[in-house]
Amino acid sequence: MSWIDLLRMSASNLRRRKLRTFLTVLGVIIGTASIVVMISLGLGLQESIYREVEQSGGLTSIRVTGKSAGDSMFYYSSGEEEESQKYINDQAISELSQVEHVSLASPVYEMWVNMLKGGYEGSGQLVAMTPEALIAKNIPLGEGTLPTPNSGSLELVYGNGVATQFYEKGTGNGYYETGELPDIDFMHDSIFLILDQDGYYSSMDNTPMMGTDAAGGQQTSSKTVQKHVVRASGIVAGSPEEYTANYYYIYCDLDTLKQVLKKEFSGRVIPGQPSTKSGKPYKEFCYSYAQVNVDEIDNVDEVAAKIREMGYNAETNAEYMDSMKSQLAIIQAVLGGIGAVSLLVAAIGIANTMMMSIYERTKEIGVIKVLGCSLKNIKQMFLLEAAFIGLIGGAAGNILSFGMSAAINFITGQGAAMGFDGNISYIPLWLVLLSMGFAMLVGVVAGYFPALRAMKLSPLAAIRNE
Repeated sequence: MSWIDLLRMSASNLRRRKLRTFLTVLGVIIGTASIVVMISLGLGLQESIYREVEQSGGLTSIRVTGKSAGDSMFYYSSGEEEESQKYINDQAISELSQVEHVSLASPVYEMWVNMLKGGYEGSGQLVAMTPEALIAKNIPLGEGTLPTPNSGSLELVYGNGVATQFYEKGTGNGYYETGELPDIDFMHDSIFLILDQDGYYSSMDNTPMMGTDAAGGQQTSSKTVQKHVVRASGIVAGSPEEYTANYYYIYCDLDTLKQVLKKEFSGRVIPGQPSTKSGKPYKEFCYSYAQVNVDEIDNVDEVAAKIREMGYNAETNAEYMDSMKSQLAIIQAVLGGIGAVSLLVAAIGIANTMMMSIYERTKEIGVIKVLGCSLKNIKQMFLLEAAFIGLIGGAAGNILSFGMSAAINFITGQGAAMGFDGNISYIPLWLVLLSMGFAMLVGVVAGYFPALRAMKLSPLAAIRNE
């Protein structure tokens, strides 16, 4: 019997019992869709992490931290390294830039600030970087340009989600309470920027501000907190509903910020800066961390090791990715296992359908054997029927999974509702092909034992069967 004849007979037998075939295929559809959607959630998380790493410098970037300078400084550690006893200052940047294979070593300073505009107030994380580092970061701008270096006045690049951090002063209601953005044109309106958060909150409570004078003594001051008039030079691409790696950040030129801070806090300790034992301002400006770019990915581990030998803490995106891959593998295995339960139930349904088909077609099988059809052809015919069920169910299940994935991404606002950059559900082509192949394999395996039973039927007994 040729393959064409086997295919024709298998398709004819499935069409003959449409309802039972449909119900069996339905089980495969549900099982396939469950597996694909579950795995797609893990893949969506993985893609989000990949984009975040790429936007933070890629796998050739190293984050170098030193001794923590204060509450406003951000110190990150893997938990396995002790805090460095060296500050990240200009001398440290110079040392790092001289390490072999380092293409760029740039300082980064972070601090929390308050923003005022009309009846609105907000807060955000100000990230000050050098012009070279800002260019290397490849921030996608929807409007405007990067800040002008050493312009004398602060120019800001707002993240596309900064608007969600503003609220009405009177009611305290913001975007997440009302669903409405503040009536502020961030690209063209001037905004009051407050760098001295402690002083600002103290003035709101009508309590005296405690400062440190040039001699190192504590003094009480009722000086009004300075409000800097700032304008935007650009805005990160994307709407407030689209979460990105730059969503909440506000970027500015580092040298300009240093000039403004030194002028405002003349004789006092700048927020986030270290001080001497007597309480005097530290003589050198210290940064939150240093961003080091390596020329080749193969040299990242070597450079990171040298930096650690110098007494600093170094964290690479490659190490971060390695740690995340193992965690993502576990997540995907768990999610895939949950979906596989549905496909296991579908496999039982396929086996049941094939067994029922054998009982109903016993006489037909006997006639085929008497006509000289080989046992191999009989087995192939039943396996093809089971494979057809798996193939049809797999194809329809993938169509259903694409619809479910689109619905999940729509409901979650393309991942923004859960803090993801991009879609929370991602279905690549290889997952579609793999799931269809797996569905066919499940069908063949489920139909194997019924096919063996059909082979073992006695031709004479089968013909006599009513």
